[in-house]
Amino acid sequence: METFVWIIHTLAALSVVGLVLLQHGKGADMGAAFGSGSAGSLFGASGASNFLSKTTGVLAAIFFISSLGLTYLSGHRQIGGVMQSAPAAAPPAPAATEKKVDVPATTAAPATKPASATPTPATTEPAAADSKAKDIPK
Repeated sequence: METFVWIIHTLAALSVVGLVLLQHGKGADMGAAFGSGSAGSLFGASGASNFLSKTTGVLAAIFFISSLGLTYLSGHRQIGGVMQSAPAAAPPAPAATEKKVDVPATTAAPATKPASATPTPATTEPAAADSKAKDIPK
């Protein structure tokens, strides 16, 4: 259904552009008054302006309705992410040629803070009575 609406939308857009380019401007009617030959046109003495303007209006309405239809269709479509359709990947197995290296215990970071660490001055000083420091969560 959405593909059909896209085709109608594209054809209406191209037709509106073509019809607008075919129409004469406001000053083109003065040339017809002095015998430019538009009286013998395909659409009669009044010229093609009435037919082209009505057709342009109808095609503009079709373009507007197809725009609304495409907006409705795209808003009600369930779009899954790229990762939802991808298969679950297994973790890579270690290669047989890899050598396992043991990390010595002396290079590991200490798990706890040493007892000799001094607290920062901001935590040791009491807050002033009018200070907002007591409102800061810890």
